[in-house]
Amino acid sequence: MSVRKLKPITPGQRFRVVNGFDAITTDKPEKSLLAPLKKSGGRNSQGKMTMRHRGGGHKRRYRIIDFKRDKHGVEAIVASIQYDPNRTAFIALVEYTDGEKRYVVAQNGMQVGQTIVSGAGSAPEIGNALPLSDIPLGTIVSCIELRPGQGAIMARSAGTFAQLMAKDGKFVTIKLPSGETRLILATCLATIGAVSNSDHQLLVSGKAGRSRWLGRRPRTRPVAMNPVDHPMGGGEGRASGGHPRSRNGIPAKGYRTRSKTKDTNRYIIERRKK
Repeated sequence: MSVRKLKPITPGQRFRVVNGFDAITTDKPEKSLLAPLKKSGGRNSQGKMTMRHRGGGHKRRYRIIDFKRDKHGVEAIVASIQYDPNRTAFIALVEYTDGEKRYVVAQNGMQVGQTIVSGAGSAPEIGNALPLSDIPLGTIVSCIELRPGQGAIMARSAGTFAQLMAKDGKFVTIKLPSGETRLILATCLATIGAVSNSDHQLLVSGKAGRSRWLGRRPRTRPVAMNPVDHPMGGGEGRASGGHPRSRNGIPAKGYRTRSKTKDTNRYIIERRKK
């Protein structure tokens, strides 16, 4: 995986850094695994805007991803690595020995023709999904379940990974991408390896128009607003705006919003870094 810096033949390309797409092997998605994706433009069922800065953007179709990896013990061959407009990571089209095709989140180092498998007793190799109890200590994992059979919900975006730190009874200790260390049931599945497209963080849009392509509308800086519109608005001249906070007055930059009485707090060993 690599990135490319474009030649500045237009103002928008002067600082543009794009993905090299070296890992991508095809640009044609599997038709049987596509679903329609309807845009809401940030409006609810009454047509009222409930999310600001949404709207427009290129038309997309959703790729149905197998986050559960519940076809245990059946080998699958990686047919292609593909781009997915709905996520930062690349996806892999896999074909099982019984002929079924599925999309899975691709891991770094996953190759076309590689054989992957899921379930207990599988080898701890790149792309295989195993229960956390079967994975050796210190292994880099991603696409982690929080409850058995729920499907992967943690460490799914480009370049992310977690590390298996310890095993104790029916729980294992995982260090998450945020820096949080927590307990997870040992029967939950996780995939070996870090998520693909780790160079995603190096990309530079280059121009405001690219945000519009992605469905993001312009955002007004809070310090440029009036006091009636935002807590950071108003003041004479270029006032700094005071303490950073949201439109509703909730402090930003370090203020903890997690409930102190939340039931799952007991599973968190160490909170994420500020």
